[in-house]
Amino acid sequence: MNKRNFRTIETNGVRLNTVVEGEGPLVILLHGWPQCWYLWRHQIDPLVEAGFQVAVPNQRGYDSSDAPEEIEAYDILNLTGDVVGIADALGHKNFIVVGHDWGAIVAWNTALLYEERVSAVVGMSVPYFRYPTEAFTKQENFGDNFWYMVYFQKPGIAEAEFETDIRRSLRMIHYSISASAPEGLILNPKPSTSGFLDGLIDPEQLPKGMTQEDLDYYIEQYQQSGFRGNLNWYRNLDRNMEITPQLSDKKISQPALFIAGEKDVVLQFPGMNLDAMTQFVPNLKGQVIVPGAGHWVPAEYPQEVNEALLGFLKDFGSQRSDD
Repeated sequence: MNKRNFRTIETNGVRLNTVVEGEGPLVILLHGWPQCWYLWRHQIDPLVEAGFQVAVPNQRGYDSSDAPEEIEAYDILNLTGDVVGIADALGHKNFIVVGHDWGAIVAWNTALLYEERVSAVVGMSVPYFRYPTEAFTKQENFGDNFWYMVYFQKPGIAEAEFETDIRRSLRMIHYSISASAPEGLILNPKPSTSGFLDGLIDPEQLPKGMTQEDLDYYIEQYQQSGFRGNLNWYRNLDRNMEITPQLSDKKISQPALFIAGEKDVVLQFPGMNLDAMTQFVPNLKGQVIVPGAGHWVPAEYPQEVNEALLGFLKDFGSQRSDD
């Protein structure tokens, strides 16, 4: 693994352990769950070589970054405030934000809430959409079937399951939504009383895009942070809608790009309509669906992701941000 330049950035009342590399217009890369900055290991150097400064935080609740106790500390206003604070700390008025999974949700909303600061936005895996409160968090919406977002709502339950054997948990989670897993594995019906890992596969071989060294690094991070803080992001799903009514009809005006894997199970979730996204993102420059890729597209197919990302950002590389 390349040696990285880590900085502790104080932003929005928390300290975030952040990789900072390069000089030029700022690109902030936001990971999702259960990840950390390391998701973007294949994107950092190409972006630096293209003339950008790159900031890759371990977001709040992850790795050695701060993990506040209160569940509400992980709502979308706090998460987007963290992102803007990183730009402030690095001396940039404007920046580009790129996110994957939960990081995509934060990226889209940063573009909406800080329209004057964000010059472009890229979302991976999770398209931009609004949803009714309780749509993902109430068991009655799923009958007697297990739904992981419902399972995550009660503090302590999922934490106990995952932390019993962190190596096994991360190995199974990463495999189950990768391109290497049987199609639809994570969505196979099981009783609502199940645990997250019940019915999933503990693979003999790691999924595409993950080496033993990679898995060991993730395990080290989660042994340090545990799962409480990062699962609290899911416990704000309803709150995020309730505290942002001003965004109900607002469109993302900045140039935007969406990237996802052809086999990404997230695209089968309720509300994930790529055609509908164009109504909310009128300046969407493209939707890149990477053949053969699963959920972890930046790690599984880094060359294809980098080509799409750098192609989109080429018009911003020569523009110096207001330092």
